[in-house]
Amino acid sequence: MKVSEEQFAAIVNETKGIVLAAVRSHLFEHYAHAIDDVVQETYLRAYKSLVKDKFQNKSKISTWLYAIARNESLRMNGKLKNEETKRERFTLFSRDISVPEKEEEHGYIFSEVMKKIGELPMKYRTIIMLHYEGVNETEIAAKLLIPRGTVKSRLHRGRRMIYTLMNKGGKNNEQA
Repeated sequence: MKVSEEQFAAIVNETKGIVLAAVRSHLFEHYAHAIDDVVQETYLRAYKSLVKDKFQNKSKISTWLYAIARNESLRMNGKLKNEETKRERFTLFSRDISVPEKEEEHGYIFSEVMKKIGELPMKYRTIIMLHYEGVNETEIAAKLLIPRGTVKSRLHRGRRMIYTLMNKGGKNNEQA
């Protein structure tokens, strides 16, 4: 079933209630701010499939769109949960860096720390980013084909370099 833009607009008008109901029932409540994004992604995926003639007419189009909306909601739940986890790890990361009392009052701004991480030599930056994405030291070692001890030492040195960069505002002096 190939579809024109006009036909697709009619499908959207007929099914928006069903798609919205699917999103509302499958998207976690505290991610309600993402409802519009999920609905838009649902219709975008449906349109691409219809244009490529991938809808097989084995079910009603509304049932098919409900399934797409459900899957997109579940995907968004995972994506937003992953982002929350990264923010939580970053918070833990910033606590790992021992900070003088004066600076604990102010804390660090995420974008500033990320900028400083970007200034690290690649061998430290890669390990720090993988670690705070939730990859454990053993997995990092396997991915990068280096010993686990090297991962641990680079992680420690990288944190120390970030602390130095954050507190002195200078460039990193260690060589890559």
